[in-house]
Amino acid sequence: MSVSQDLFVSALLTPTHPVPDGLSDAANRPAGRRFSVYRNNVAVSLTEAMHQAFPVITKLLGAQNMDGLAGLFLRQHPPTSPLMMHYGDAFPQFLAEMQQLSHLGYLPDVARLELAMRRSYHAADSTPISPEALAIDPDLLMQATVTFAPTMQIIPSDWPIYGIWQFNMIDGAPQPGGDPETALITRLEFDPIPNALPAGGPEWIAALQAGATIGAAHAQTTTTHPDFDLGTTLALLLQGGALTSLTTKG
Repeated sequence: MSVSQDLFVSALLTPTHPVPDGLSDAANRPAGRRFSVYRNNVAVSLTEAMHQAFPVITKLLGAQNMDGLAGLFLRQHPPTSPLMMHYGDAFPQFLAEMQQLSHLGYLPDVARLELAMRRSYHAADSTPISPEALAIDPDLLMQATVTFAPTMQIIPSDWPIYGIWQFNMIDGAPQPGGDPETALITRLEFDPIPNALPAGGPEWIAALQAGATIGAAHAQTTTTHPDFDLGTTLALLLQGGALTSLTTKG
């Protein structure tokens, strides 16, 4: 008697389920205890993967609570790829749908930030422009267009997600404030680095991604964010290696 894939996966991810009938080992003996050991190893490995992928969520909730959440998550969202770097993509939405955690409204966005950092880490390499590339006539610079590195990630939020990340990951960091933050994630070399974008930064970058010139994107952004800090935003992109080309007219 064969064991269906759905039945096997269900039994593998649910410790209370019995060992499927008809499951045997290489010697054609009932799997029994061997299956239980394998099931435990899978659960432990996936739980550890969640701890590593979402260290801030783990700190915010505590390791024991994260273990319990990981157990619930793996049963609802079993791995769909043999590449563990993809495991956990559905975790932010899973947190958003957990009624028991609804009083911690920032959790899903913090998880999105951590997931974006993992995507940045695994994104394709690219060659950034040097800061000197911007040392041109200001009028010419305003007419230039740019392209961005695939490692760049932008996570908007109604919560101070960068401040929450910083407080939990950097010793001596200040308590997070109460204002919404959009996180910019860049990767100059190997490790992604998050920062908080100035107000208007996400809109300016979005305009550039749509093909606008630096000047046109700036004019568009300042209609809704008159105090938009272009210099700080450009500096964050340059320092993070997020700009890969600067094209001027003529």
